[in-house]
Amino acid sequence: MNAYLRHVVITNRWRMAAAWLFIPMAATAQDAGMTMPMPDMPSMQQMAAPASSSNDALPQAASMQSMDMSDNASHSMLLVDQLEYAHGYGGNGPMWEAEAWYGNDSNKLWLRSEGEGSRGQLDDGDIEAFWSHPVSAFWSTQLGVRHDLGIGPQRNWAAFGLEGLAPYWLELEATAYASESGRLAARLRAEYTLRFTQRWILQPEFETNLYSRDDAARYVGSGVSNAQLGLRLRYDVTRQFAPYLGIVWTRRFAATADFARMERQPVFDRQFVVGIRIWL
Repeated sequence: MNAYLRHVVITNRWRMAAAWLFIPMAATAQDAGMTMPMPDMPSMQQMAAPASSSNDALPQAASMQSMDMSDNASHSMLLVDQLEYAHGYGGNGPMWEAEAWYGNDSNKLWLRSEGEGSRGQLDDGDIEAFWSHPVSAFWSTQLGVRHDLGIGPQRNWAAFGLEGLAPYWLELEATAYASESGRLAARLRAEYTLRFTQRWILQPEFETNLYSRDDAARYVGSGVSNAQLGLRLRYDVTRQFAPYLGIVWTRRFAATADFARMERQPVFDRQFVVGIRIWL
C-alpha cells in the first residue's frame, strides 16, 4: 500500500469515529429541542357543551314553534238540514231540523233542534245542548240537556247519547233522556245519503220516540210514541245550498194515538214537503 492510500484509510477511520461520537449528542440535542412549551389544554369538564343561554334558545324554540301542527284548532258549523213547509192530513205548517257545533277534534259544544207547527202555532219541538266527545274514529258520546217546546208544559231532560257513522255509511243517533219528574224517554234516528249524481241526492230518514209513561198534558203516551219515515230528494246548487222535495209518513201508536184521536188529529199522516238545506 502506498502512502496516499494509507492516508485515505486513516482519514476515513477518524471520520467514522467522530460520527459515532456525535450521534448520541445530536439525539440528545434533538430530544431537548422537541420539549417545546405547549399551550394549556382544556380539561374534559371544560370541553363539555356550554349551557344554552336564553339568546341561543330563542331561535331553536322559534323553529320548533313553526313546526307545530294545527290539527287541534277549533272550528264551527251550522247545518239547517231541513227547513221546509209541509202539507198533510193534519194541516199545513213549517217544520225544521237543524244542528250546530263549535270545538276541536276532542271536544265540541253541540246544539240540535227540531220541531213542527200548524195553524200558526208551534205544535211540538225541542232544543238540545250537548258536550260531544269522540270515543272512536266514527263515534262520539253526547252528554247534555233537552228542553221541550210546543203545546203543553215545557219539560226539561238530562240527556246522554251516542252519535256516529255505522257500516255502509249509515248515520245513527241514539239518545236517552231522564226528566226532572222521573220520566224516561229515548229517541233513535237513522239517516242515509244516496247519491245519484254529484248534485242529485236522495236522503231517507227514520226517527222514533219512546216514553216510560203517559204525559197527557203533552199528548204523549207510554211505549213507542211515534215513528216517522221521510224521503227527500235534493239538488245541490252549491255545496252549501240545496232545495228539495219530499214526502214524510208519520204513525202514532198506543196511548199517543188515543190522544191524537181525542184532538181530532190523524193517527197516520202523509205530508208533502218542500224546503231548503243550508250549511255554513
